[in-house]
Amino acid sequence: MTPQSSFFVLAPVRTQREADLLALMDTMNASPGHADPDNTLVPFGNFETLHFARLCVVKDSTTGDVAAYGMKPPDYPVYLAFVGDVDGSVEMFFKALASCASAGLSAIFACCEDFEPDTDLSKWMRRHSVRASATYVNWKGRTLLQIREEAALYTSMERYLDANAETIGGVQPLELHTVLRHFLSGEIASTRLTMTPAAPTRFRWWIKDFLGIIVPPLVLIVLSPIAILVGVVLLLLIRIRETSDPEICPRLDPNYVEAIARTEDRDITNPFSAIGTLKPGYVRLIVSVFGLALLNYALQNVYTAGRLARVRTIHFARWVWLDGKRRLTFMSNYDGSLESYMDDFINKAGFGLNFVFSNGIGYPKTRWLLGGGSKDEQKFKNFLHRHEFATQVWYNAHPGLTAVDLERNARVRNGLEARSLTAREAREWAALL
Repeated sequence: MTPQSSFFVLAPVRTQREADLLALMDTMNASPGHADPDNTLVPFGNFETLHFARLCVVKDSTTGDVAAYGMKPPDYPVYLAFVGDVDGSVEMFFKALASCASAGLSAIFACCEDFEPDTDLSKWMRRHSVRASATYVNWKGRTLLQIREEAALYTSMERYLDANAETIGGVQPLELHTVLRHFLSGEIASTRLTMTPAAPTRFRWWIKDFLGIIVPPLVLIVLSPIAILVGVVLLLLIRIRETSDPEICPRLDPNYVEAIARTEDRDITNPFSAIGTLKPGYVRLIVSVFGLALLNYALQNVYTAGRLARVRTIHFARWVWLDGKRRLTFMSNYDGSLESYMDDFINKAGFGLNFVFSNGIGYPKTRWLLGGGSKDEQKFKNFLHRHEFATQVWYNAHPGLTAVDLERNARVRNGLEARSLTAREAREWAALL
């Protein structure tokens, strides 16, 4: 298995260079916000391990919300974020970038502070890399090569079934399995299709995963007497604050929403980017840090096969602290419209939204951290829209394929590669076609 990795390169934009940067990034797009895979600056389509990538100017229009707590609005820099998801290690991907897209990336990063013409690109990206506090991968170990091979297999089988509908349309599932296995063998022999076996899991990755599974629960068990006491105290303190924390969820200017929406729904999959400020005080900070650590453990060890709780529409996602844990940004790649995306989370993972995002200034009022909040649908949607910011350049290596499609294609392949199936297994497999 080849695990996936994510990168998040963040750098302040030079004063007076923001307009230049936006104009430069716009040349990378085939349509508003959607990258041309063969653009001359960063030809994303040339990288065979890159699933998704984005370049965006991180601007927060809600920093003034701290005034609700009697605080002076901070003067944060405008950032450029270069974010992506790859098969294998980020280190190897950065080397590939430095080899194949050095000139283009250097032109982009020249708009950022401390990047000079003679700067080593790979070292600069590593130096400006920010570690995510929580990351989600829809299906751990599913590579871009696997996605493309399985999509080609499914398309080829659809064509074969359509062309031979009269002769095999009425066969039983077990017989259909035999027929299509024979078809697959012929396609592979003719090199029209390839089914590359999964690479063996490196020992280093296996050890890392193993330790990641067992160490956190052991630490919690050892510290459980203290953790329970601290948890109860924190929950009580949270409840006290919940009664007076201000809600800032006004309806937005339609022009602002429309400006961001122009880059959405040009494909079945879309990017989402949002940022917000943490509520003041150590209580919220401790709860947020612990909540993200708990979330990350679940994402790495529980939700690894197509579902985040009951949500099936997310490909990759990450939660990243900025500015010394004063702000948090969330970025994801999801299927469908933003409206359906928000509805999915409200209906299927509302308590999780509250647990993490209620620590942000302005969030709809919660009860005991988990209740309320996102259940007030309109306020939650207003809050989310208000904290969303535009993604100027976004790349998807497999347009037109949803996360559900990818799971279906993998199950079709697994069924075909099985030498035999039971009658029930054959029926379930044939239903995928």
